Amino acid sequence: MDAAPDPDAESPPPRPPGAEPPWWPGARPADELADAAPAVVDWAVRYLEGVGERPVLSEVAPGWVRDQLPAHAPEEPEAWDAILSDLDRVVVPGTTHWQSPRWFGYFQANSSAPAVLAEAIIATLGTQGMLWQTGPACTEVETLIMDWLAELLGLPDRFRSDGPGGGVIQDSASSSTLVATLAARDRARAAGARLDDLVAYTSVDAHSSVEKGLRVAGLLADQLRSVPVDGARAMRPDALAEAVAADVAAGRTPFLVVATVGTTSTHGLDPLGPVGDVARAHGAWFHVDAAHAGAAALLPELRWIHDGLEAADSYVMDPHKWLFTAMECSALFVADAAPLADALSITPEYLRNAATGSGQVVDYRDWQVPLGRRFRALKLWAVIRRFGAEGLRAAVRGHIALAADLEARLAADARFVLPVPRPLNLVCFAHVAGDEASEALLGALNATGRVFCSHTRIDGRYLLRVSVGQTATGPADLDELWALVDRLAPPA
Repeated sequence: MDAAPDPDAESPPPRPPGAEPPWWPGARPADELADAAPAVVDWAVRYLEGVGERPVLSEVAPGWVRDQLPAHAPEEPEAWDAILSDLDRVVVPGTTHWQSPRWFGYFQANSSAPAVLAEAIIATLGTQGMLWQTGPACTEVETLIMDWLAELLGLPDRFRSDGPGGGVIQDSASSSTLVATLAARDRARAAGARLDDLVAYTSVDAHSSVEKGLRVAGLLADQLRSVPVDGARAMRPDALAEAVAADVAAGRTPFLVVATVGTTSTHGLDPLGPVGDVARAHGAWFHVDAAHAGAAALLPELRWIHDGLEAADSYVMDPHKWLFTAMECSALFVADAAPLADALSITPEYLRNAATGSGQVVDYRDWQVPLGRRFRALKLWAVIRRFGAEGLRAAVRGHIALAADLEARLAADARFVLPVPRPLNLVCFAHVAGDEASEALLGALNATGRVFCSHTRIDGRYLLRVSVGQTATGPADLDELWALVDRLAPPA
């Protein structure tokens, strides 16, 4: 490998005028950035300053956005002021504002100023980091930042890069679960199992990406067992053990167990220790999905949500949900990366190079489905550096406190019931009059344009969900939500 660069060496001279291809439109790229970037940044500032006053849900009708734009691409270059004008005229009205401080639906897809600025740097560099050779910094910053994240979350040492495992950034938790499924499938087949005999297990409340991952991996939906939950909506280890025993007795092969830390519907927390014991007893891959709730482990007092994680083969949490990092940034950790490479690595001649051949580097293309990969680690690196560990903890702790306050207000009001516990920052509640009243309340809340909440059904019962975790959400936003709930909810 080449020697380290000289940090005192002078920067190369700028590209001279006239060096661009003759077909390049308009100004040189550097000049266009210098000229247009202030207006683009000003637009972003104005958008973020005003996003809290816009209707959270877009009010346009289907097809409206397309109808406002030309049917054909322009033949001549257009100016940036025209592009920005159409952002205001068409794109913003046609946008559901996930960055609103009164976004309480689903989970968050958070951003922050450090993430926005880092995205600009990522696009400027334009790195395709499929190999170490094609992006040494892309690879090594990612390895470092995943070790930082593992330390911040208190994850087991087996997920650090100084052993056979480590972390890799995927585009989503769905992709992370798919990668774990593919590794588990091929490990089981290498041990002699038939594809048709493989069986996977997860909670009845698990995310739909588990079933989708199985389908993409070539299995059928009936090869997934949905395991019952207890009153706290956590997977029952005894029911898991019974399901596994029945399949083994029938000649099937348990190959994957997926536990959830913070289910989408209710934030149910599966007991990782007992669930992992069942998986390990039968040689099944144990994957833990903590896509949203995993960020809570930043707080030492909440690290118990990961009790038993030491048995896991893989673990995922999404910094783009509750860690202010902007999509796409899903952190997948594995205890041993070899099964990933066994399932995903294909090396044609044109990808062979000395660095890879030396065995001294990581090629993250072997840890994911696509070949190409962006320099996603830069935005997580920027967010952690700008917030600092204590700033991240303060934000997560603050969101949980706001959720606890909302829960207390609901519990003190005879119009509402709280059918499931609130372990973290998701509050689920219903109107005592039943599903019709609950559904009407949700519709009335969202129709105000001031807030957005979503719903779920648990054991057939309609529940409103309030997820408190948007980057800019503060006490005033919860006060406004409560005022709307109080005004719009019918009597008990």
